[in-house]
Amino acid sequence: MNSRICTTTAIAMMLLLPPSIYAEVIGSVSTKIKLLGANDKIVVEAFDDPVIPGATCHLSRAKTGGMSGSLGLAEDTSDASIACRQTGPISLPNKVRSGKLDGQEVFKKSTSILFKSLQVVRFYDQKRNTLIYLSYSDKLVDGSPKNSISTIPIMPWRE
Repeated sequence: MNSRICTTTAIAMMLLLPPSIYAEVIGSVSTKIKLLGANDKIVVEAFDDPVIPGATCHLSRAKTGGMSGSLGLAEDTSDASIACRQTGPISLPNKVRSGKLDGQEVFKKSTSILFKSLQVVRFYDQKRNTLIYLSYSDKLVDGSPKNSISTIPIMPWRE
C-alpha cells in the first residue's frame, strides 16, 4: 500500500511541475572542489527557440555540487548569463511579429527540488526588428533581481 501512495504522490508532483524545455549541455567548468559529491560548476547549455527556427541561445548557469547537489536536493544560485545569435534564416510567425507572444517562455530549468527555476522569455522589438531574450530566476516566495539579456537583430541570412 505504501508503494502505491508513493507512486501516486510522485505522479501528482510531476503533473504539478511545469514541463521543461530541454537544452543541450555544451560543457562545464568546476568552480569549487567538494570532497563528497560533485564539484560546484558553471554549466554551458544551448537551446533553440521552439517557435523561431534560426534563433539559438547559449546559457551559462551555476550548478551546486556536494552530496545534496549530486542527489538533486541542492538549490542552485540565481547566477546566469545568456547570449543569443541568429544561426539560420529567421521568418517570424505573425503572433511574434504582432507582439502577442511577448514574454513567452522559451526555456525553463528547475534549480531546486521545489519552486525555483531559471527561465528565459522572449520579446520582439518591432521598431528595431530585434528579438530580445531575458533570463531570470524565480521562486514561489522570493525571486531574484539577477537577470541577463541578449538580442538578435534579424538580418537577411546568406548561406
